[in-house]
Amino acid sequence: MMKIKDRIRGYLPVVVDIETGGFNDKTDAMLEICAISIDIDDQGVYYPKAQQHFHVEPFKEANLEPSALKFNGIDVDNPLRLAVSEKQALGEIFKMVRAEMKDEECTRAILVGHNAFFDLGFLYAASDRTNLKNPFHKFSTIDTVSLSALYYGETVLAKAIHVANIEWDNAEAHSALYDTQKTAELFCKIFNAQTFG
Repeated sequence: MMKIKDRIRGYLPVVVDIETGGFNDKTDAMLEICAISIDIDDQGVYYPKAQQHFHVEPFKEANLEPSALKFNGIDVDNPLRLAVSEKQALGEIFKMVRAEMKDEECTRAILVGHNAFFDLGFLYAASDRTNLKNPFHKFSTIDTVSLSALYYGETVLAKAIHVANIEWDNAEAHSALYDTQKTAELFCKIFNAQTFG
């Protein structure tokens, strides 16, 4: 029986999406983050497994670009967000990832994302600010933009999802939770197609 560690050089794939207050990972706020680990069942089928999701308080003196907030629809001052600190959010996510790595005998986590370098940059900037040891590979990622271009001829997430015949709701898009769930479905569909033809 294949294990997830046997598929990608001992790495645990974890789908991550981060909603932010801009494009600069050093100066702009992380506002929402979701992470979903990927596993393989006894038949060799990839599926989304463990999940963590948080609304995040902007770090002290973080930049918030009005255009970014308009795009993702996040109201930073809404108390119903129940936002937590970067340290708490990352601490819980890293704890989940390390537990999955241990269970699956993986040596490292690898970030899976749509435009993965963007999320990896924000993830490392936040872990540096909070002095948390990051379990994700420092520079290697699996980008579903490239996978989607190869398999479906599309690079935009919503368009790739449509071609892949995965359900998509535009009203839910641009939340970290929804985008991570859909990116995880897309990743699994592509890897399962590659595995089973």
